[in-house]
Amino acid sequence: MKRSISILLVILTFWGSGFAQIIVDKGIYKVNFSNTYHEPNYVSYMLYKGGGDCNRSKFRFKNDNPRLDCATDADYKGSHYDKGHLANAEDFAFDCTKDELTFRYYNCLPQTPNLNRGVWKVNETRIREWSQHDSIYIICGGIFGNKTIGHIYVPSYCWKIAQSVSTKKILFCGWFSNTSTATVEEISVPELEKRLNLKVQLLK
Repeated sequence: MKRSISILLVILTFWGSGFAQIIVDKGIYKVNFSNTYHEPNYVSYMLYKGGGDCNRSKFRFKNDNPRLDCATDADYKGSHYDKGHLANAEDFAFDCTKDELTFRYYNCLPQTPNLNRGVWKVNETRIREWSQHDSIYIICGGIFGNKTIGHIYVPSYCWKIAQSVSTKKILFCGWFSNTSTATVEEISVPELEKRLNLKVQLLK
């Protein structure tokens, strides 16, 4: 609980008191949501032995939380952006009930196909492989500019940290461009904090 509170306070310091922050706890992941951007600021979760064979073909994104002014299907229609999971669906494919919980508009960001299906997916797969041998703490989010689709904001960049729960070692810290030719830059946590202008609270 103390760790969760610390993370929240750090994130609030960055996004500012002028933005409405709503915390959503889905059990398998936690969300810091902004009704100003109509998007999640960040999502965090623990992953151990991720993966499975759940059939996700019938799952559809929705908003089941009336406090949140989330994206809708209409925002994405014709936008050419993917609904990019933050807490990855395949990570929870060992349990279809949990897997379905990842299909929420407060757990996705508009990502270009090249990002969502490219370098973002590559790193999701790599982190899931690590989770076969160790619990992984994952925190990821986006940084918003002025671009919008419908009534939601589009992140200019996305970021992700993966940390070993057992050793506390940072396994990955990445900065992703949300562009048609998306790239990922592996950077240090201090460099990420500099770019975000915040102190990211990691496991101690």
